[in-house]
Amino acid sequence: MAACSSSSSSSSSQKTWIVHGILAGTAIAAAIGARAYLGQSRKFRSRVVGIIPARYASSRFEGKPLVKILGKPMIQRTWERSKLATTLDHVVVATDDERIADCCRGFGADVVMTSESCRNGTERCNEALEKLEKKYDVVVNIQGDEPLIEPEIIDGVVKALQVAPDAVFSTAVTSLKPEDGLDLNRVKCVVDNRGYAIYFSRGLIPYNKSGKVNPDFPYMLHLGIQSFDSKFLKVYSELQPTPLQLEEDLEQLKVLENGYKMKVIKVDHEAHGVDTPDDVEKIESLMRERNLS
Repeated sequence: MAACSSSSSSSSSQKTWIVHGILAGTAIAAAIGARAYLGQSRKFRSRVVGIIPARYASSRFEGKPLVKILGKPMIQRTWERSKLATTLDHVVVATDDERIADCCRGFGADVVMTSESCRNGTERCNEALEKLEKKYDVVVNIQGDEPLIEPEIIDGVVKALQVAPDAVFSTAVTSLKPEDGLDLNRVKCVVDNRGYAIYFSRGLIPYNKSGKVNPDFPYMLHLGIQSFDSKFLKVYSELQPTPLQLEEDLEQLKVLENGYKMKVIKVDHEAHGVDTPDDVEKIESLMRERNLS
């Protein structure tokens, strides 16, 4: 994953928008910030758990976690990919549905049962975190509908948060295809020149005067994976919904609207999320092309 930053002074730097968090200077700042943040603790955000929130009810695709992808439930494929991440000390599935829980236990996953009242995946992660016996510094919210999630992306968002003590949240983006610019299911992101999120939207951002997608502009697509400081995750769940969050139906906006910093890394990844039943066939075709079983 290449490190890059934005600048208006040249065409080459215009395409390099993301400052990867793993830099020597940032590491020094992180060490200083870590001591202030954790007091006498020697390691900063070192204990990491990956949580895959999963619910059966869905307006667009009911029972999505259990849909078969080349013979395996999608939730199993996501879990198997997540287990390959080297930064995760533990991976669990958080659900409110016994059908999903039974399926996950069947292939060996640890399951935490959560309340049906959770309004989104982040709140489900927080409830699961509170029920875990061990304590963790970082919680990675891994979207269950990304059966081809790359372990390196999980590791990337974790490391980005570990070296950015002023951030409470980290996530990843990749290049947006021009043909997806007006797709409301493809969430776009803009960042500042230090790699911190400015805004997320279902609409095209930035939006130019012509009202059309500029094929030469480096638009960025938000990937669903999110990493939280565990202390902030508890705060997040207590924050009231915010206007932009509700209008866009994007829970990460609540973080920005309350003034918290969010670190963003850019990765080379072709998004393959399953949003509708039609996406299943696309995923299976891609897996056959890659000889993935």
